[in-house]
Amino acid sequence: MSRLRITGARLLDPASGRDELGSLDVEDGRIVALGREPAGVPDEVFEANGLWLAPGFVDLHTHLREPGQEYKEDIETGTRSAAAGGYTLVCCMANTDPVNDSPAVTEYIQRRARESGNVRVRVIAAATQGLRGEIMSEMAGLAAAGAVAFSDDGSVIMDAAVMRRVLEYARGIGRPVIAHCEDLNLRGAGVVHEGSHATCCGLPGSPGEAETVMVARDLELARLTGAHLHVAHVSAARSVELIREAKTAGVRVTAEVTPHHLFLTDEEIRGYDTNKKMAPPLRTARDREALRQGLADGTLDCIATDHAPHAHYEKDVEFVAAPFGVVGLETSLSIGLELVREDVLSPLALIDRMSTRPARVFGVGGGTLEPGAPADLVLVDPERSYKVEVSGLESRSKNSAFLGRELSGRALRTWVGGRIAFALDEEGSR
Repeated sequence: MSRLRITGARLLDPASGRDELGSLDVEDGRIVALGREPAGVPDEVFEANGLWLAPGFVDLHTHLREPGQEYKEDIETGTRSAAAGGYTLVCCMANTDPVNDSPAVTEYIQRRARESGNVRVRVIAAATQGLRGEIMSEMAGLAAAGAVAFSDDGSVIMDAAVMRRVLEYARGIGRPVIAHCEDLNLRGAGVVHEGSHATCCGLPGSPGEAETVMVARDLELARLTGAHLHVAHVSAARSVELIREAKTAGVRVTAEVTPHHLFLTDEEIRGYDTNKKMAPPLRTARDREALRQGLADGTLDCIATDHAPHAHYEKDVEFVAAPFGVVGLETSLSIGLELVREDVLSPLALIDRMSTRPARVFGVGGGTLEPGAPADLVLVDPERSYKVEVSGLESRSKNSAFLGRELSGRALRTWVGGRIAFALDEEGSR
């Protein structure tokens, strides 16, 4: 088998604490050696010229839209977008059409991912039938079919008794439950964060408490059942406090935060740009600072994109009528690198929050450069600048909250199992 040596790279591996210049050898789809001068003779050499070489990123919250909404995204375009962002594994949500609440749909997604996927795909199945929050899905059968976690995501399980049963069964089969924490009654018709900007814009607001009361409820249910609760896209400062307190008390909880909540605030809605409409909504500068602190101290385990494609015509309507959600796979790294430039995270900590930690949270593999691991790798130029433009995005949908912005830092190459899944040349072409 041909042996590839990537030489002269800054090797970043949070799993081992490695941060040093060196080389890494790939053979037969796996990492076989790394260090300053690995033993063995390579058949091919790739000069990294001091760029970062890290384990490929792992996204715990992606919407691939297939089956049923391929006009927004499908598995081929979604995973192509992931590879362009440096991701080598994504976990896709259950709100497809039909809903992924049966082993047949889970198996269909996995088969399509093997046929047309550019990166690895793991499946998150619905916690309740039809995402209606009433009757549990066939969780054991779904887990046997390959589901790595359960969630009704944006549909929200409002009935606490149903949520308790879901957590109990999930614990029994060894899977986490992902909670979109938003009290739909308290949110009401809210489409943005409740505050002065919402008032000035004449838009209905949703208070931060719409999230925090559900975070508190689900943490209590996790404590009661002993199940693994994973809180999706945390947006409010008080939520961070509640999760920190629960972790200290021994509750089995993990949590994620999105790039857009880490960098944008509710002031952004003043332009009525529907690409700034997401659930939960962008909140205040105080909330944003709490999210950053929570990510830095480990209260929030990882960065997840909540990549949610929507067609242009669906977003090109008045603000209140537009669907919630933005794409994010291709800009997440650049946004994360801003945290490094602002000394919120070290380079090793950023890779940990985007790769090693999420891989461990769901136990999906990857997230390390250790010999023997699959050669799922990303080569990063932390200084490569570019402008986020519609024409530059691989996703079928272009509803990015960062369109028009100049960002720095890109994935130049992504390898999955030693195969090149994405490569960017000097001119920015694929």
